[in-house]
Amino acid sequence: MAYRTALIMTAALALISLACGVTFNIPMDRIVTGPVVYEDIQIPMPEADEVELTLNFGAGKLELQGGAKDALVSGEAVYNVADFKPRFSVEGNRVKLETGNLEINGIPRLSDEVRNEWDLKLGDTPLLLAINAGAYQGDFDLSGVPLKSLTISDGAADARLRFSELNPVVMDTLRYSTGASNLRLSGLANANFEHFIFRSGFGNYTLDFSGELQRDADVYIQAGASQVKIIAPAGFNVRLTIKGGLTNVDAQGEWQGSGDSYRLSGSGPTLTITVEMGAGNLQLLTQ
Repeated sequence: MAYRTALIMTAALALISLACGVTFNIPMDRIVTGPVVYEDIQIPMPEADEVELTLNFGAGKLELQGGAKDALVSGEAVYNVADFKPRFSVEGNRVKLETGNLEINGIPRLSDEVRNEWDLKLGDTPLLLAINAGAYQGDFDLSGVPLKSLTISDGAADARLRFSELNPVVMDTLRYSTGASNLRLSGLANANFEHFIFRSGFGNYTLDFSGELQRDADVYIQAGASQVKIIAPAGFNVRLTIKGGLTNVDAQGEWQGSGDSYRLSGSGPTLTITVEMGAGNLQLLTQ
């Protein structure tokens, strides 16, 4: 994803130059825009009991939800750079949808009016879903989508992920890796996962475990110098352990404990959470 890399480099260099007063003499590439294209996306359902679906998206805006009729993926792509034309491939039960490549030899002029937007719906076949994105805005409503696994990897993101309905199949592992981002993940108990691994750099992160917890599950959270908020419903069984040098913990509501150990007492399955933070702030809330 050359465009994604260039955008992240631009952001990093801008921050360094502001902090250090350094001026960089780097070639600037103008991204050539053209007419806005509205392209229909229809990917047929493979003949398989489950599908490995990968979405590779660079920079822009990505919206994703369930509700595709008679298709694995349906929706629309909107773009005004020819090299952003989406393309997909199918190999057996493996399907990949990705943004076209944009080759950049320098740093893009970010003032250019570039559009790259996907608005997609997913079908009802059980999925092993992977989303790889860069500097983008994301809105994912995966309520009721049959996900056997979910892996999300992004860069500088402003994204929302929610499960307002129960995942109809058991999700083995939910993995989310992000850079310097602003994220809110809600209804996580409805994701019906057995394992949840969350890794992040700097940023603001809200992890809301509301929903219906079906079984014992474990969560591992690794974050940099961030603001991390964990929300769990009153009445859940939660055991939370903190590792690393984090000392700033604000436990509110029905959370009990101190130091590196906190808990919620309730009935039903147990949610076991391990948090590893070297700095930053951790807030524990109930709802």
